[in-house]
Amino acid sequence: MDYIRYIILGLIQGITEPLPISSSGHIFLFKNLFNTDIFQKSFNFEIISNFGSFLAILFIFRKEIIELIKNFFGFIFSKSKKDKNKEGFMYILKLIVSTIPVGIAGVLLNDYLESHFTSTKILGFTFLFTALMLYIVRNIKGNKTSNEITFKDAIIIGLFQMITIIPGISRSGTVLVACLLCHLKREDALKYTFMLYFPVSAGTMLLEVPELLNTSTSLLMPYLCGFIVALFVTYLSYKWLSNIVKNGKLWHFSIYCLALALFIFIYFR
Repeated sequence: MDYIRYIILGLIQGITEPLPISSSGHIFLFKNLFNTDIFQKSFNFEIISNFGSFLAILFIFRKEIIELIKNFFGFIFSKSKKDKNKEGFMYILKLIVSTIPVGIAGVLLNDYLESHFTSTKILGFTFLFTALMLYIVRNIKGNKTSNEITFKDAIIIGLFQMITIIPGISRSGTVLVACLLCHLKREDALKYTFMLYFPVSAGTMLLEVPELLNTSTSLLMPYLCGFIVALFVTYLSYKWLSNIVKNGKLWHFSIYCLALALFIFIYFR
């Protein structure tokens, strides 16, 4: 039963992590729909499954990350300040600027939100909010490239990302919406969204390491199975999302989130 439990949760994590529909919200909803010990006692598995998703997305963007790091340090240590190095240096600075607001909000408000935003009905409102955001940007086609992101854009995107500390609000969806509102091209908006994923996800996982160390050794193999499922399914899910964004079909997820919100309001009334 442990194997079934963590494979299912790994599957949910893998499908929903890249998509703009909130992976944490789906796992919380799933546990409440199947209100049994089988799914309630997931212990620290969410940390493991998040790590699987992290590695999958890291693999997808490995070339871009290596190039950015080389350009960043090339600009700092090289005497000849090449344009490419400068662009990489500035891009990373903007990522840092966009990460600071959510980092501060997470430290100050995380415990409060986790203790007060525990109702399934609240999840309905957060899915409704996500649906509205995705619908608003349905026709936006930006013309900015990654190198044309300004520090003003980085701050706006960072402030939007602050909202995502509320359980059930999709981080990828919210940041994608912010990037599109800042008139980034769809492909560049997708790239910036997932470049921001790495510092936020890494910081969250590091904070949870002490909890993970208390995991029972009997769960290591079930956790490993769920981890592998989360890793491979996240990779496939991102590829699907990439095609949807490039084709301007992001708004399809607003219909899904609206339907899910209505289901929650009716089922948990």
